[in-house]
Amino acid sequence: MDRPAASKLKSRMRRIVGQVAGVERMLEEDRYCVDILNQISAVRSALDALGIELLTHHLESCVIGHGSGSEHAKAKPMKPEKLLAELQTALGRFLR
Repeated sequence: MDRPAASKLKSRMRRIVGQVAGVERMLEEDRYCVDILNQISAVRSALDALGIELLTHHLESCVIGHGSGSEHAKAKPMKPEKLLAELQTALGRFLR
């Protein structure tokens, strides 16, 4: 992953960590349940957005760009059928 994309993802992740810490504080402060549920919903949305960004990058670099040298350094060489199976597994886990 190129540095700007990795930096953007790290920044997004730091915000999510802050949101989760906010939920913890809200619980410790015995805040109103609906307010806590709203914050949990925001965390879920942020995690979904992060996942979509990662999935998009994976599709662009490791699936479409497979074999072109643009894939992640840790990506294993795979035949198209195996690559598709890996993608199906990743999508299945992400969409649960």
